[in-house]
Amino acid sequence: MQSSIRLGLWRAAVHSLKTRRPLPCRFRSVHDGAPAGLADAESIFALSSGHGRCGVAVVRASGPASSAVLRSMVGLTSSLPAPRTALLRSITDPQSKEVLDRGLVLWFPAPHSFTGEDCVEFHIHGGPAVISAVLQALGSVPGMRPAEAGEFTRRAFQAGKLGLTEVEGLADLIHAETEAQRRQALRQMSGELGRLYQDWTHRLKVCLAHVEAFIDFSEDELIEDGVLDQVDRLVSNLQAEIERHLKDERRGERLRSGVQVVIAGATNAGKSSLLNTLCQRPAAIVSPIAGTTRDVVETALDVGGFPVLLSDTAGLRDSPDLVEREGVRRARERVEQADLTLVVVDCSHLPTDVQETAAFLQGHLRSVLPPQEQTETVYPADRFLLVLNKTDLLPQEQKQKLDVDLRQFSGLPPVCLISCQTTDGLHDFLAVLHSSVKNLCGNPLAGAPTLTQARHRAHLQQCVVALAQYQQYRDIDLALAAEGVRLALTCLGRITGRVGAEEILDIIFKDFCIGK
Repeated sequence: MQSSIRLGLWRAAVHSLKTRRPLPCRFRSVHDGAPAGLADAESIFALSSGHGRCGVAVVRASGPASSAVLRSMVGLTSSLPAPRTALLRSITDPQSKEVLDRGLVLWFPAPHSFTGEDCVEFHIHGGPAVISAVLQALGSVPGMRPAEAGEFTRRAFQAGKLGLTEVEGLADLIHAETEAQRRQALRQMSGELGRLYQDWTHRLKVCLAHVEAFIDFSEDELIEDGVLDQVDRLVSNLQAEIERHLKDERRGERLRSGVQVVIAGATNAGKSSLLNTLCQRPAAIVSPIAGTTRDVVETALDVGGFPVLLSDTAGLRDSPDLVEREGVRRARERVEQADLTLVVVDCSHLPTDVQETAAFLQGHLRSVLPPQEQTETVYPADRFLLVLNKTDLLPQEQKQKLDVDLRQFSGLPPVCLISCQTTDGLHDFLAVLHSSVKNLCGNPLAGAPTLTQARHRAHLQQCVVALAQYQQYRDIDLALAAEGVRLALTCLGRITGRVGAEEILDIIFKDFCIGK
């Protein structure tokens, strides 16, 4: 099925290359060596609704040849249809005039379209043969070629329809698998994060304009007193805001990529059984033989709308077996990288005395945790959970007493008593797990928008360093201090995709009366 669609795209591309005439300079593509931009764009087309059999497929075309495509494939002889109005027409091959399908056609004239160019959409039946035929017909129209991955969105960015952070939000929305990911991506796509960065950018432009004006014109006494003091306050406030923005404990990035949850513990504690219970399938082999799991077994979960990457690891013990030792090493490595560690204990091995039980669990925690965390006396609830498995092997009274007694100890992380065999206690465990994961990700709709991309964090960290350069050189060399502000502005521009020297000049001439 997909090979049929790919064949249609290939034939369309070949036909397009064979038949298209050299285009005027303003329509040449980046592939012909011309600079990128809407004025240079060829017309492109692609299947926008994804591959696979479906009731309706959407094929989109964008560029200066879109109106010609519309006329030649739906038989329009007079004016184009009303913008953004569905029109039911027979869709034909522009060469053979054969009817390919009957579907809806929508016309989006520039600049009121997703890409800012003339666009047309064909809503056709979603069978592979229909899609392949329509794509091949589009490729036969002079000036049309198959779109590259992301090219429609790139054109929307170049036309100013979307900022770079909005583009990233759109990509995250397309790939969102959980409810929380959808909310975060939709918030970013709405432009809220971009507006925050644009506000910081504008304030930095004002700072740079004032400093540059002071350097160039202060000797002529055309600059008001206190200009640099105002810049000092703006820079200090902005640096503090960015530093607060960076101190988000990576919640947005964690929500975007998934919370790393690692199941760790001794051999035969029921780690693989817990993995299989949570993902509701036999993802890992379960055996009474100690050391069955020797490599990391991963599975993706949706825990109450939050994405989780759950990893089962080898049982932690000393072993003469080289393969098992490598599995233990990988297990400890995963624990070090984990956002949340589920420490699984076979509760049938616990001491009967409650004091001894608490000491046993604390010692067990220290044996599982990375060396740098083994001295901790308080274990955060969103970093560690103690899972006492195999409660079905305990008498009911002993299980209830254990549950009550362990709640009295403050030196332990949250304790959950479960049985993977009978699923007893699983509901309560999932509630605790959901609470921990939610704390790690935060509420994507509450408070200021959070960082979602590692590249944003890197550029903002560089921005803070650059602003510190301004403060370092402010009283030593104002030109070097100004360079710090310029570097900070460049760092923000790399996030938003927009920064230009002309805007700095605009602010200089707007804010100051220079050369009356």
